[in-house]
Amino acid sequence: MYTLMTTKRIVLAITGASGMPYAVSLARELSRNPATELHLILSDAAREVLELESDIGAQELAAMAHAAYPQNQLAAGPASGSWRHAGMIVCPCSMASLAAIAAGLGSNLIHRAADVTLKEGRKLVLVPREAPLSEIHLRNMLAARQAGAIILPACPGFYNRPTAIEDIADFVAARALDLLDIPHGLGKRWKDG
Repeated sequence: MYTLMTTKRIVLAITGASGMPYAVSLARELSRNPATELHLILSDAAREVLELESDIGAQELAAMAHAAYPQNQLAAGPASGSWRHAGMIVCPCSMASLAAIAAGLGSNLIHRAADVTLKEGRKLVLVPREAPLSEIHLRNMLAARQAGAIILPACPGFYNRPTAIEDIADFVAARALDLLDIPHGLGKRWKDG
């Protein structure tokens, strides 16, 4: 018997880097989309940063997902290559998580799920949020890219004339969703002519 996935299962991993508005925008848009099934992995550090940078808490964010996992739940579906999904986004991606992913370490569920995503040839979008970047950061980005990850720095454009933080967050979230071929209603696109 064959099983056809009617929705796109998407893994959104949130690490402890600054940039929670990007993650919240992604979670909201993915939860609104009836064609996606959101699986959320929230690191311990992300829970702390979420409290500092957002008006929503970890429980409210987890409620947007079909399933939510703590970073230490290594037996969760996203840790296995046989658990199929349509792509993974790590947003924001801390430099520690970037280093672990670039080195193929599987010390927590985020790192293991990213490693599995790469080994299975699925799309992995990393949204690093750090400035300035050291040579170590740049080498880790290059190593992750060479392994198959897509590096999408949290660098918003301003041709959409943002008037609120949400507009800036939506711009970066829209780019991440575009990379996974997920339709969305976030922000304005560059227009021909």
